[in-house]
Amino acid sequence: MGQITYQPKDYKSSQLVRWCPGCGDYGVLNSLHKAMAELGIAPHNIAVISGIGCSSRLPYYMNTYGFHTIHGRGAAIATGVKVANPNLSVWLSTGDGDCLAIGGNHFIHAVRRNVDINILLMNNKIYGLTKGQYSPTSDRGFVSKSSPFGTVEDPFRPAELTIGARGRFFARIIDTDIKNSPDIMAAAARHKGTSVVEVILNCVIFNDGINEKITAKDVRSDKTIFLHHGEKMVFGKDNNRGIVQDGFNLKAVTIGEDGYTLDDVLTHDATAKDPTLHLKLALMDGEELPVALGIIRDVEAPAYDAEVEAQIKQVQAKKPARTLKEFLMSGDVWEVK
Repeated sequence: MGQITYQPKDYKSSQLVRWCPGCGDYGVLNSLHKAMAELGIAPHNIAVISGIGCSSRLPYYMNTYGFHTIHGRGAAIATGVKVANPNLSVWLSTGDGDCLAIGGNHFIHAVRRNVDINILLMNNKIYGLTKGQYSPTSDRGFVSKSSPFGTVEDPFRPAELTIGARGRFFARIIDTDIKNSPDIMAAAARHKGTSVVEVILNCVIFNDGINEKITAKDVRSDKTIFLHHGEKMVFGKDNNRGIVQDGFNLKAVTIGEDGYTLDDVLTHDATAKDPTLHLKLALMDGEELPVALGIIRDVEAPAYDAEVEAQIKQVQAKKPARTLKEFLMSGDVWEVK
């Protein structure tokens, strides 16, 4: 028999998708279906895990195994699923509240351990399901139902948290970028270890337009840069702007002005083990420097689940007990008469 070719529709469940009309989650779901078709993994070899939140409804809309778990614990459950069955492709659908507030501890340790799971972190800087409270990624001064006079705290930045936890794969996409998002998700799945894909997402009800300053069509080319490994960091409507190194910092310049040429523009190396430049790129905020999209960091390292599996096989080879009785009788035993 020939190899089965899968289509995006093969990963769609029969459930009616219940998100607010215009929600960015639709774009993520659409892109994920396409990514899975590109990967060609059979639906029964995929598990999609989630916690609680708008983004956490996603497993219902997948024709795969799925588990809608409890608030913030999706990363822990996903870790267990992957370690118990390393052959599964395991995905975690989560949001900035679910993942970085109550789930923050589980998130950083999944990243630190480098468990081979794929985390889709949908960041709309708001609690949507519970009706509009500020989240761990809301900007300082943000006015919401739980901060009517503005927040007085600085937010988490997912890239900073991921790389600080020794993350080996970090990418960023925009919810409406259906062209590039499937390829980024597929690349995340091919990476052996924890992959984190931050999705810049719009909440049409409680935080509409929060990302317009970088995502609007008339400014996106100047306010964002899509990074490609091995290519020059060039951006702008006319592709005439670039990122150069300025001492220990980065600087956006116009190629051909002030003595800057294409040779001065940095070439992206997503595989560099030293995370210094990756972090600087990931923290560009769309003001003086464009927001970085695409795969920012992609470094090989031992995956937790693979190491556990190898360790189990090593122990089994030394102690070849095959049944529960053999195991129970393998230590010091005595007979009572």
